[in-house]
Amino acid sequence: MISGWENWLLAAVAAFCIGVAKSGFSGTSMIAVAIFTQMFGAKAQAGFGLPLLLIADLCVFPAYRKHGNWADVWKLLPATFVGLAAGWWLLGHLEETTARRLIGGLILLMLALQGLRFAKPGLLEKIAGHRAFGTGAGVAAGTTTMLANAAGPIFQLYLLSRRIPKMELIGIGARFFPLVNFIKIPLNRSLGTINSQTVTTGLMLAPAIVAGVFIGKSLLHRVPQRVFEWMILAFAAVAAIRMFV
Repeated sequence: MISGWENWLLAAVAAFCIGVAKSGFSGTSMIAVAIFTQMFGAKAQAGFGLPLLLIADLCVFPAYRKHGNWADVWKLLPATFVGLAAGWWLLGHLEETTARRLIGGLILLMLALQGLRFAKPGLLEKIAGHRAFGTGAGVAAGTTTMLANAAGPIFQLYLLSRRIPKMELIGIGARFFPLVNFIKIPLNRSLGTINSQTVTTGLMLAPAIVAGVFIGKSLLHRVPQRVFEWMILAFAAVAAIRMFV
C-alpha cells in the first residue's frame, strides 16, 4: 500500500503518465515504470501497474474504436502469447537488475531498426513485411509487457515501421492491449504481484488516469505525424537508457 502524501503524489503522476501513454504517447508509460520501480521494486511494479493499465484501456477503447482494425491484432497475438509465457518465467526467476536490462536491450533493438528506416528509406518497410519481423515484435512486446508493462514503445515502433498512420496505430493499440492485459491478470496472480490491495489502489488513482487520457488525446490531434514519430523515438530511447541505470 502507498503511505504518505509524497508517495501518493508520485503515484498520481505515474497514473497520469499511464493515461497519456494510452492516448498515444506510449513512451511516457516508462515514467510510470520508473516511479513504481523506485516505490515497489522492479518485479512488484509489474503487478501494481496492471490495474491502472486496465482502467486506462477501458477509457481509451471507446475513444478510438473508429480507428484501427482487428486484423493486425490477430496477427500479433500468437507471438505475443509466446512472449507473455517467456516474460512470466523470467519474472519468476531473474534478478531485478537483470530483468530491467533485458527490457532496455529489447527496446534498443527496436530503436536500431527504426534508425535503419530513417537511414535507408524503404528497407525497413520491406523487412516489416516478413513474418519473422512481426513474430519478433510480438514476442518482444509480450515479454516486455509481462516484465514491466513496457510494450508500448516496441508496439508503436513496429507499427511505425509499416507506415501506419498515427490514429490507426492508436486504434490498433486500443484493441491489442486490453486483451493482453486481461490475460496478464492470472499470470501476475500466480506470481503474487497483484492482489486486492493493488486493485483498490488502482481505483483510487483512476481520476489521474482519466485526466491523462483526455489531455493526451487533446495533444495527439495537435501533433503532426513526423513530430509524433520523433517523440516516440525519443521516449523509447529514454526508456531504454533508464533501464540500465
